[in-house]
Amino acid sequence: MKIRTRLTLWYAGILILSLLVIGLGTYREISEQMHRHHREEHPYRALDETGEMVLWVGLPAVVLGLLGGWWLTRRALAPVARLTAAVEKIHEHNLRAPLPRSGAGDELDRLTEVFNAMTVRLDGSFNRIREFTLHASHELKTPLTILCGETETALRDETLSPSEYERAASQLDELRRLTRIVDGLTLLAKADAGQITLASEPVRWDELIRDNFADALILAEPQGIRVELSARETVTVLGDRHRLRQLLLNLTDNAVKYNRPQGQILMVLRRVGDTAEFSIANTGPGILPEQLPRVFDRFYRGDAAHGGKVEGCGLGLSIAQWIVTAHHGTIIVESPDTELTTVRVRLRIHAPAA
Repeated sequence: MKIRTRLTLWYAGILILSLLVIGLGTYREISEQMHRHHREEHPYRALDETGEMVLWVGLPAVVLGLLGGWWLTRRALAPVARLTAAVEKIHEHNLRAPLPRSGAGDELDRLTEVFNAMTVRLDGSFNRIREFTLHASHELKTPLTILCGETETALRDETLSPSEYERAASQLDELRRLTRIVDGLTLLAKADAGQITLASEPVRWDELIRDNFADALILAEPQGIRVELSARETVTVLGDRHRLRQLLLNLTDNAVKYNRPQGQILMVLRRVGDTAEFSIANTGPGILPEQLPRVFDRFYRGDAAHGGKVEGCGLGLSIAQWIVTAHHGTIIVESPDTELTTVRVRLRIHAPAA
């Protein structure tokens, strides 16, 4: 049955019920008037009785009509509310989960069927994109490895002129950069496809950060950047040591690249409730408020990154977000002013069994 037909029948029933109430009330009043017709009445008695009729008959009818209309609207829109709540829960990882159908055969049921068909098509499109990215990055690895090897061999040729050597060294740098992009794409494509299994073991988070601090000193030295580890509490988290190490390296690499000469990097590790919060702040160009929601998008780099001579491909924060999410943690980027940018990572502290 169509929704408009159902609404029409429901409201027609409410109106008929209201008319019956009015009719019964009016009939009762008329009957009483007929029994009292032989008595002498006051001149204003008829007016009073008419007011009583409006009060005792019309008012209940109006209230009944309002309540019936409210109930009718609520019942009619309830399937729309349920469908809206179900659609709001759809994301790229549950496109195969069908929306619940009412089975009434009305317009909403048909709309739910259309939504389900659309999500199936979207899921197929996403899968094809993931497969293309995975296969393309995999196929690019071999020729890139060969080109890098051949270029490195050419650089060892002592007969090269200075200009030829510089040209070959530049080509090798670009090949290595392209290799890093392909490796990042491969990692993210495998993560999207669920092909990466993370280890789950106790990891001394403070020890990893201590080692990462030592690496940061080396990376920051050419630009004269001062690195400081102001606090480091002893905490253990549950996760994959290799991926957590990769997370710290990505964040540190960004903090060095997007910094000013003679700038500063500040690292802090502290307990916040039952989580360990690691924050890394750098003195750089900052991030505009309108750019913050997109910093984790793949290949996205802000205006400051494009305008400067900063090497990168825009995959570092995307990989960092995946690693943190895979460890059931949270990562946020804050840039309240144009002088300081802070990345905060929170991971649940592992409490070993007694």
